Amino acid sequence: MGYRLGVDVGGTFTDLLLFDEANGDFWRHKTPSTPSDSSEGILTGVEALCAAAGVSPTEIAYFLHGTTVATNAVLEGKGARVGLVTTEGYRQIMQIARSFVPGGLAGWIVWPKPEPLAKLEDTVEIKGRINAAGVEVRPTDDADIRAALEKLKAQGVEALTVSLINAYVNGDHEDRVAALAAEILPGVPISLSHLVLPEMQEYERTLTTVANAAVRPLVGRYVRNLRDKLAKVEMNGRLSLLRSDGGLMSSQKAEEHPVALLMSGPAGGVTGALWVAKNAGLKNILTLDVGGTSTDVALIERGEPRRVRTTEVGHLSVRASSLDVKTVGAGGGSIAYVPELTKALRVGPQSAGAVPGPAAYGKGGTLPTVTDANVVLGYLPENLLGGAFKLDRPAAQIAVQTIADALGIGLMEAARGIIDIVNENMFGALRMISVQQGYDPRDFALMGFGGAGPLHVNAVARLMGSYPAVSPVSPGVLCALGDATTRMRTETARSLSKRLSETDLDAVLALLREMDAQVRAQLVQDGVAADEIETGFEIDVRYSGQAFEVPMTIELATLEGEGLSVLTQRFDEEHARLFTFNMDAEHELVNLRAVASGRALELPALELARGDGDPAQAKLREHKLWMDGAEQAAVIYDRSKLEAEDVIVGPAIVIEMDSTTLIETRHIGTVDAFGNILITPTVSGESK
Repeated sequence: MGYRLGVDVGGTFTDLLLFDEANGDFWRHKTPSTPSDSSEGILTGVEALCAAAGVSPTEIAYFLHGTTVATNAVLEGKGARVGLVTTEGYRQIMQIARSFVPGGLAGWIVWPKPEPLAKLEDTVEIKGRINAAGVEVRPTDDADIRAALEKLKAQGVEALTVSLINAYVNGDHEDRVAALAAEILPGVPISLSHLVLPEMQEYERTLTTVANAAVRPLVGRYVRNLRDKLAKVEMNGRLSLLRSDGGLMSSQKAEEHPVALLMSGPAGGVTGALWVAKNAGLKNILTLDVGGTSTDVALIERGEPRRVRTTEVGHLSVRASSLDVKTVGAGGGSIAYVPELTKALRVGPQSAGAVPGPAAYGKGGTLPTVTDANVVLGYLPENLLGGAFKLDRPAAQIAVQTIADALGIGLMEAARGIIDIVNENMFGALRMISVQQGYDPRDFALMGFGGAGPLHVNAVARLMGSYPAVSPVSPGVLCALGDATTRMRTETARSLSKRLSETDLDAVLALLREMDAQVRAQLVQDGVAADEIETGFEIDVRYSGQAFEVPMTIELATLEGEGLSVLTQRFDEEHARLFTFNMDAEHELVNLRAVASGRALELPALELARGDGDPAQAKLREHKLWMDGAEQAAVIYDRSKLEAEDVIVGPAIVIEMDSTTLIETRHIGTVDAFGNILITPTVSGESK
């Protein structure tokens, strides 16, 4: 046994959580992020945390890390210059793209088409052709390939993508290009489509491989830099990065396959929420991760987060597994304003960020933000952490007064208006992943985390009818906890694309077993013990003639025992749930996937001492706040002094090192055995 260190790098803060595997003790630390080089902030945090815990960096066995390096590279257009090698006749593949235009009928007039990640001048064609059955129709020509690669070299490409037609069934031609590229373009990372995404649909396969190539140099540099810095403080434990789908990958694999990291940041919160939910005995959860700039929401059903086959970052939509996380521009730093034209209050998506930040932070910010409205209303007390962090309430009042004046209403009404709107924005994002996916939010609990999640979780739960509203211990560093408690994961895919009448069970099982062996071998290579690996399978099914498919999870034993009909039956049920109808058409099996996971960590959670139900020992002081259109008497509690089974009657505020929890009027917060606060309504009409 040793120590595990979870590190989550956000836009404002880098959160660290050190976990003792033997007894469940943990230490947490927040340090300002260093955007120019995240590894500097990480190292500062590691040294401070190790000093606080009395642990040497040499004792840390696992360093587990969620990062937004790949995400930001795409959002900011700072990816590498990518050279693309295609089959003759396919040079415009990235420009033709898929004809999806967001917006209404006039979208095609007003929508500026995003610039492809691989430019047309950096795209070359080569001779050679493989057919859909994987048979060579025309051979490649080495002289032709060399000429194409020399052209890309002269143009100074920093990364290379090879995506040839039908390579998903036979990658020989791509391998030949890679062999020559290693000689002609030494040091340039090469991404091959049959390794990155061995699935049909050449545009999606090419786009995903190009995205992989675009972020490879940046991610590679970042990972090597981090490894070197950690080696200097003799932290030689295993370095793993969090994938978009909530699993971990080794840092070496991350350098080769960074397209799997595009949603690494938000995935940490969901995996942390899973661990908390397990301890709290909750199976169905909606997550509300509120940061400074944005809010991420996700859905967990029966202890499993919803995963999707596409990762979306800005305009980019690539074919890579990720947790189904939706993001909305609503956070603590979101700016409130009243447009001259409509005279209607708006909040976000613009954010005051870390600099200058909300007016209440006293760092020069003057624009009214969500944080300022919370300070004005008394939801965020001025003296936090025993006075170690003081908020400037007069500055917040001056900022919010500008909104009150523009609307011709009182200061408190304006502040409450800002909070109501931001809560509605969060509610809108949650509806997208629940109601609009066929789920009833009243069947779920709502967990709020991130710096501002617990401030809003009670109000949003009230809008959703999702109870209990949960405020976990250390909500501000929950993403780092997620990084520390998740498990290694890898996957592979194959395209089958056959109607049910054209294939049989044995052929499908033979392919799945072959893929099973492949993913197991990958995890063993990453240092996971063979007897700790579990494999799950997914088969994409659609009605013949449809252009989209639904992924169905299936176990080998079920398939062996019940045959392919169990798959089609489940597909019909899911199709009816998603789209309210079924079709009288034959089923088609499109893609097969095998997903291997290492052992889930059974980390112990610390249990609190049991109290008598009265939180008097944690009471800090009386307090006044504005709620339900009037000033209310409330109490502020210190979370570290709460005991299990304590019942906190709202309105109340619970403060801790990295977050503040607000319990509203007509609600109570019950502390569970592990210190989570479960908020439920006291009025029967508001409960389920």
